[in-house]
Amino acid sequence: MVSRPPDYCPRCGDGLETIAFDGRERKRCPTCEDVVWHNPVPCAGVAVVDRTTSGSEPAVLCVERGVPPGVGEWTLPGGHMEVGEEPETAAARELEEETGVAVDPDALELLDATTLAPRDGKHVMMIHYVVDRAHADGSPTAGSDATAARFWTPSAFDASDETFRPVHERRFRDAASLFG
Repeated sequence: MVSRPPDYCPRCGDGLETIAFDGRERKRCPTCEDVVWHNPVPCAGVAVVDRTTSGSEPAVLCVERGVPPGVGEWTLPGGHMEVGEEPETAAARELEEETGVAVDPDALELLDATTLAPRDGKHVMMIHYVVDRAHADGSPTAGSDATAARFWTPSAFDASDETFRPVHERRFRDAASLFG
């Protein structure tokens, strides 16, 4: 199994051929006779929603990306799951790594699960969680792959010159509306 379209067999290094298998085009090693599966990468993230910040409009914790893809764009905290890690544990770990805000994975509620548009042949399956700020500890501080971490209300974000990564903006607005 590989996360990007394969050209060579991961077992023997030979070039792959394209075959029809299970009704789809697949890559197969003619030497090993194994299909090399191209599967999505599992990721998880969490939207921390603060209902106490600016009147009746809730704010959502976001990070400004400091590394590709999307340097300078805002996203919800999240990233790749580790081997053997539960999705909610990965979401809580990524939240703390990217923002300094900690949350018990058991406090997370499922917001959405979706596939993201492929980028450079990499397919991602993202599990999005949501949690009330009352269940989180710490103050937002940008982590190693972020240049900023802060709470945004939808109206404040709309009034700014900032940009959201397209795949995250819908989850941002969905999370805010759950607590609005």
